[in-house]
Amino acid sequence: MNFDTKPFHQPKAQAHILAKPKISKFSSAPASSPLIHRLLHLPPSLHLMAEEAVLGFLEHNEQIKDSGEFAEEKGISHEEIVNVIKSLNGFRFIDVQDIKKERWQLTAEGKTYAASGSPEFQLFMAVPPEGISRTELQKKLGDSVFKIGCQQAIKNKWVEMGKTQVSRKVEHVDDNVKALLIKINDGEALKQEDIDALKRRKLISPQIWKGYSVKKGPNYAPKRRKPATDLTRENLQSGEWKELQFKEYNFSAKGFPVEGGYLHPLLKVRRQMQMIFLQMGFEEMPTNNFVESSFWNFDALFQPQQHPARDSHDTFFLREPSTTKMLPEDYVERVKQIHESGGHGSRGYGYDWKREEANKNLLRTHTTAVSSRMLYALAKKPFEAKKYYSIDRVFRNEAVDRTHLAEFHQIEGLICDRGLSLGDLQGVLHDFFSRLGMSKLRFKPAYNPYTEPSMEIFGYHEGLKKWVEVGNSGMFRPEMLLPMGLPEDVTVIAWGLSLERPTMILYGIDNIRDLFGHKVDLSLIKSNPICRIGL
Repeated sequence: MNFDTKPFHQPKAQAHILAKPKISKFSSAPASSPLIHRLLHLPPSLHLMAEEAVLGFLEHNEQIKDSGEFAEEKGISHEEIVNVIKSLNGFRFIDVQDIKKERWQLTAEGKTYAASGSPEFQLFMAVPPEGISRTELQKKLGDSVFKIGCQQAIKNKWVEMGKTQVSRKVEHVDDNVKALLIKINDGEALKQEDIDALKRRKLISPQIWKGYSVKKGPNYAPKRRKPATDLTRENLQSGEWKELQFKEYNFSAKGFPVEGGYLHPLLKVRRQMQMIFLQMGFEEMPTNNFVESSFWNFDALFQPQQHPARDSHDTFFLREPSTTKMLPEDYVERVKQIHESGGHGSRGYGYDWKREEANKNLLRTHTTAVSSRMLYALAKKPFEAKKYYSIDRVFRNEAVDRTHLAEFHQIEGLICDRGLSLGDLQGVLHDFFSRLGMSKLRFKPAYNPYTEPSMEIFGYHEGLKKWVEVGNSGMFRPEMLLPMGLPEDVTVIAWGLSLERPTMILYGIDNIRDLFGHKVDLSLIKSNPICRIGL
């Protein structure tokens, strides 16, 4: 039915402690050589030095009050001390408390003035005792220094600004701004009023310094022993196991995530749909032909050749091969007659049916083209009732947007038997959709060229709390079935829906391009759960 929905092993990090090298008896270097002497007296690593400094200090002192001052006293970088503190704290050798201090640093403008002097001082020094014209002074200093320097020099009463001339009001000045900036840069403390003045001029900015105060922890020891991770035969034979400290198991640690195949949401829902059809006793139709002729896609379904769906704006027609050469001629003739002059109680469409139009190849616009082939094959044998279903791609020349793609999946089911009625169709639809989790259905009359009567299917969505269109259905017309050669008392009921629409509802996806196509996010495939049918 045409339903248009638009074990990688990673070595553990270890502290690089240089052990005393073993000297081979075959070594050519004498034991007293300078090389051997240097190897035997290499200094320990910085990390080990910092660790020994922290633990050794706490052995005789209650606490380290400030990690920054401690690092300066020991001549070790504060960064290395912090790394050791974090490591020891993790194993509860020590307990720590954060220290935060606000320090000041020079801005880019502040650094310039600390090197060259403040603008007001530069302006004062550029004014000779006899004075200078404003134009010449501005050219001498530059626009930026001249503008700021004028403001501050006038405020300090250092110069007198005339209309054309600039002259000194004092003989000597001190560049206090530069002196304050140099003190800030050297880490010296300033009065709050000086800090505020520099802040207003945006010459300094705050910098938060972080450090720690340190005390002994519950597992404190003057020296950290590396816990053993394995119990070896040698440990047991020598008795060393009695003195060993073993690393505890972390039972809450997560292992490496298992990387395996993931099913796309569409495939999950498709599989569930297949299971529902199989549980209802349906057989799957072969849908491996994406390319169909216009005859099977339109003509065999009693769809007129002037129908808008045959326009290139709605259908993808092939350039090569553009036409088919394999059609059952006797059946083609019966289809032509039913289109032109009718039969079996029908008046037909009353137009000149063209064979060249039926021969055109296209990308199938619905899987009902497969249904027409299956019913024709069924008519050539002694009749037996059949239930068929298919789930596969179809193609439309659509404008791509958040709800439409040029290709999508169509789900179709049909039952062929004697004496089927509209009531049978409604009963099957109730059974089918109740397995999808929709027990409340409504039907609305509709038009399809190859079904009469036709019904649109609406289901009540418990999650959205509203009625949503979920499919299309109908009974195939005699003008479609009888030319195939099926008995007159045989009727076919059928219905169809898209695969994308229920999948988008189930997984909360509001843009079809996030579900299907080259823009799909692979993380979506990994994070979505197994399909839970039950709209």
